[in-house]
Amino acid sequence: MADNLSEALKTLKLSSADSVEGCLDCLLKALAQNNVETSGKIQEMGVLAMMPALLSAQNSCTPKAANIIAEVAKNEFMRSPCVEAGLIPPLVQLLNCKDQEILLQTGRALGNICYDSHEGRSAVDAAGGAQIVAEHIKSLAESTDPATGKLLTVFCGMLMNYSNDNDSLQAQLIIMGVIPTLVRLLGVHSQNTALTEMCLIAFGNLAELESSKEQFASTNIAEELVRLFRKQVEHEKKEMIFEVLAPLAENDVIKLQLVDAGLVECLLEVVAQTVDSDRDEDVAQLKTSSDLMVLLLLGDENCIHMVDTGIVQKLLELLDRHVEEGNVTVQHAALSALRNLAIPVVNKSKMLLAGVSDIVLKFLKSEMPPVQFKLLGTLRMLIDTQADAAEQLGTNTKLVERLVEWCEAKDHAGVMGESNRLLSALIRHSKSKNVVRTVIQGGGVKHLVTMATSEHMIMQNEALVALGLIAALDLECAEKDFVGADLVQVLHRLLTEEHSAPEIKYNSMILICSVMGSEPLHKEVQSLAFIDVVSSLRSHENKTVAHQASLTEQRLTAQS
Repeated sequence: MADNLSEALKTLKLSSADSVEGCLDCLLKALAQNNVETSGKIQEMGVLAMMPALLSAQNSCTPKAANIIAEVAKNEFMRSPCVEAGLIPPLVQLLNCKDQEILLQTGRALGNICYDSHEGRSAVDAAGGAQIVAEHIKSLAESTDPATGKLLTVFCGMLMNYSNDNDSLQAQLIIMGVIPTLVRLLGVHSQNTALTEMCLIAFGNLAELESSKEQFASTNIAEELVRLFRKQVEHEKKEMIFEVLAPLAENDVIKLQLVDAGLVECLLEVVAQTVDSDRDEDVAQLKTSSDLMVLLLLGDENCIHMVDTGIVQKLLELLDRHVEEGNVTVQHAALSALRNLAIPVVNKSKMLLAGVSDIVLKFLKSEMPPVQFKLLGTLRMLIDTQADAAEQLGTNTKLVERLVEWCEAKDHAGVMGESNRLLSALIRHSKSKNVVRTVIQGGGVKHLVTMATSEHMIMQNEALVALGLIAALDLECAEKDFVGADLVQVLHRLLTEEHSAPEIKYNSMILICSVMGSEPLHKEVQSLAFIDVVSSLRSHENKTVAHQASLTEQRLTAQS
């Protein structure tokens, strides 16, 4: 074979046009048998330099010459030599012809030269090849002829290789308008597996660019992807679609389109199908579906829409099946989704009526920190501005006891923080003496005092407001806990620290006034010379703080 190859190469260099075609056939046969070795000999003997002339002739040799270039360019070491031999301009010129076989082989050649090759991409860019290919795809998009489908697959592959991992070239394709065309291909050619996969890979690349989202949003990409997702049975195909859905779902407009197209229901089906499986691919699919579901259920408009379409009941049914020995991934995802759905104010009462809090409370016995964290967040979102629900939960001794226990979970800062915040929220939103007494009896006061020293201002403030309500509603019952937790010393420190926010200083002074009715706390206030601290705040730059300082000073002076 090696002798035949050498002979063909010599003949190709010396022969007349009549024998060229036979030499090209011999080269193609040799490439099919040993591509790497044959490509090396083609480079050694200078055959690439002859190719521009063969490509420009546009006769029966042309598609064979383009095919040879496509084959040799499969090798990384041949791509730069192809560019250096000046093959890109004549190949791009061939894109203007009508012959389908020439177009097919030319698309292959350009795609292979571009693959992971900066030189190849730059040369194709300079010759305007991408624009011509994009126009071909657009003009052929509606044709369902099998040969056209093959050509479209090659052209899509060429654009993918041309732009892969190159933001500027991907942006160029977006400006050319390839996204609506590719979405159209997905609809017309849904039975063509190879072309569908090529479109999905292209979408995956382009969807990472923020500039692509507006174009995607103007198409029916959501319907097409969900329709395609529904009919997939193979794990790999679903994964390809997931890789497109994830970046698209970050866009609020497309997110709503995906929800309207029924993606959440599809994801719930995947969860139901994979939740009891130990197979690696099912576990991965369960995780991906769960994460994507949570991502979709973000944003007020989306969440309001989803609650109105009945998604809450489906999530509750899913959760209820996983209370005992349940799948942690499913528990975490469903609770995350419910938490997100509970953020819009209009959803809270609807979700409470649907029994969300009752189902969520079943997970109080969970020993898994991720599940604990999400159930706490869900309950906190549900009771925000909902006084009746806050009172009902705040007088649930089992819940309060568990919260107090988790307030000490020093190994899990997230759980500890959320437990404190929920404890505070139960008091703040209920403003109920019954809730205050349940928290006091459950041992929650000391944790709220500690929370007031948090490094997070929002948590400090929430704690101070809750402590203020405790003092106002049941000071007598809380007195012992306030003394034991060094509340007065904490307030003194918050007022004297320069970096304390105005809200913290204001609420600290409100709380000082509230505890003055307790004899032991009153004595502590006097012993720490609070009047001097408060007096200095009368000149504070924040007018609300300065005004409250005057009022507090008057109160302290009157009771001294």
